[in-house]
Amino acid sequence: MSLPIFFYPEPASVNELVQLPEETSKHIVQVLRMDAGEHLQLADGKGNQHLVIIAEPHKKKCIVKVLSTTTVPAPARKISIAISLLKNASRFEWFMEKATEIGVSAIIPLICDRTEKQHFKKERFENILVSAMMQSQQGWLPVLHQPLQYEQLFRMEDTILAKQKFIAHCEENRKESLRSAVDFHQSSQLILIGPEGDFTPLEIKLALDHHFTPVTLGDTRLRAETAGVVAATLLCIH
Repeated sequence: MSLPIFFYPEPASVNELVQLPEETSKHIVQVLRMDAGEHLQLADGKGNQHLVIIAEPHKKKCIVKVLSTTTVPAPARKISIAISLLKNASRFEWFMEKATEIGVSAIIPLICDRTEKQHFKKERFENILVSAMMQSQQGWLPVLHQPLQYEQLFRMEDTILAKQKFIAHCEENRKESLRSAVDFHQSSQLILIGPEGDFTPLEIKLALDHHFTPVTLGDTRLRAETAGVVAATLLCIH
């Protein structure tokens, strides 16, 4: 049976005594009823996983001792998805959860011309990413960027440095399948996903002017959040 694993983003070294946050402590001591001498794991979302032993099982400030640390290599490719915020926040949250489980490296919320602006609940969204990372037993937490105006995206370092850049849109012009366009030997890919109502013609032109390849995700018209998950799957799973 695998050991319970918890998120702990702070640095930790072997033989160090670490005091865990109250919420984590409560779950370990009151929910799981773990006691002194039992083992669990901590993950920092940056590739480090620590095997620890409970030293003091306090429900508000559980103290553990770090026994060993292993490092999970960073993904060989960096997959970034820039996607419009959605009118229905729960659908955007669903996308973030599934994209994390699939293995994306970065999520960039966009504010496009047709975006119906939503409040950006950064702490809530980050908690969703953490939960999805832990559930899928991954070592790396995706970077969640602050929302960007669409035009700002093209000045971002992640955009400038991406080896392959795609835009998925619904306009009836020449596009190729993302499945055939992606080169898995390249170290990074970025794809743009628009809002309900799609990108405007001017937004599409701006992406094309910045050397984005127009792509299709399949034969059916997808909701924005579904398009994001399909794109993540096609880009991440080789």
